[in-house]
Amino acid sequence: MPFDPPSPPQILRNRLQLLHERIGGRHWFPQVPLAILLGLGGFWLLQVDLGRHWRQIVDQLLNGGQGLYPALLPPLLIGLGMVIMAFGLLLRSRLAWAMALLLAATAAVSMLFGQHRHAHLLIGYFVLMLALLAFAWRRFDRTSVTASTLFALTSVAMLIVYATFGTFYLGAEFKPPVTDLVTALYYAMVTMSTVGYGDIIPQTSEAKLFAVSIIVLGVAVFATSLTAVIAPMVTRSLQRIVNRKGGSMKRENHFVVIGNTPLALNTWRELARRGLPVTRLLRQEPESGLPESVDAVFGDPSDADVLRKAGADRAQAVLAMLDDDSENAFVVLAVRELAGKARTVAAVNDAHHLGRVKLVQPDVVIAPQILGGELAAMLLSGEQVTADFVLKRVFQQPVGAAADRPVPGPEPKPEG
Repeated sequence: MPFDPPSPPQILRNRLQLLHERIGGRHWFPQVPLAILLGLGGFWLLQVDLGRHWRQIVDQLLNGGQGLYPALLPPLLIGLGMVIMAFGLLLRSRLAWAMALLLAATAAVSMLFGQHRHAHLLIGYFVLMLALLAFAWRRFDRTSVTASTLFALTSVAMLIVYATFGTFYLGAEFKPPVTDLVTALYYAMVTMSTVGYGDIIPQTSEAKLFAVSIIVLGVAVFATSLTAVIAPMVTRSLQRIVNRKGGSMKRENHFVVIGNTPLALNTWRELARRGLPVTRLLRQEPESGLPESVDAVFGDPSDADVLRKAGADRAQAVLAMLDDDSENAFVVLAVRELAGKARTVAAVNDAHHLGRVKLVQPDVVIAPQILGGELAAMLLSGEQVTADFVLKRVFQQPVGAAADRPVPGPEPKPEG
């Protein structure tokens, strides 16, 4: 196919990806910047809504809550929730990402209907936060037990604060009246657990609606929190059961063949026919499925975590044989970042891309499709085809280098 020169956006994207690889961005980007932005947004919201004395308000809340009024609770809970969820973003938790999205949206809405001096700045800040979180949603794909536990504890704590102080502020509307925080906490826990001893009864419509909100939120929070903590454990157990196809292969000193092209399929088939350990790495599982005897990993081939799952850091060689030559180059860069012992083999499908692929310095460059036209022309013109020529043109490196650095494999067995 004809080669089109890369456009300026493509050049910029390639340079940014190279820079991302060089600075080790996969270890901290984008979770660390987003966590910092979310934490700063939480502190800013506390500062705007509660003033410079928000720390004293928090201390007062923890020491009894005397003198506080209900309007302080929403911004206090949203701001503290942002600060806590920032730690969940550091773990790349999908649950923390969803909570951060919800808190940022809630904060933006509260600023929209509130009257604050810096409301417009905060609305813009939280809208930008929402856009950045939505843009980076693919990076938050982990179901961490730690992050789920953090979410569960935060949700339960916020619900207890809401129920306890709401009961305390509406204390005169209960029979008997609630006049202290201990009694308010007791009523909150009894109502949240739907036990309902009946010793404290709401009398007014506001108090009854408040009790209904406690019941609904209590059931929802406890059920969600329990699911959030247990689901990752169950998911991991199921994955181990599902992925255990007839005995798992030990991914060490093996070959990783990446791609579903004819070259990748034939390479995998020939390696397996020789009794060599091979792992296939595909973007997604084929609709027809794979035989149980095939050791396979599914995911983004240029993602270091996926490569590490396939054992690329412990493999003899990693063979990037995708349709896209640029993806093969990025796979080589990702494998090199793992700092393992694996040799890298990159396939080139278009002759125009050969020089660019060589820039990433794979150990071996295979260009069989490029060779086809040359061999056809040589045979038709009567030129002699030698083994040295074929070796040089297929692997696109000098014959001496190929002899000095063979692709790893088992030692040949002696005859007889």
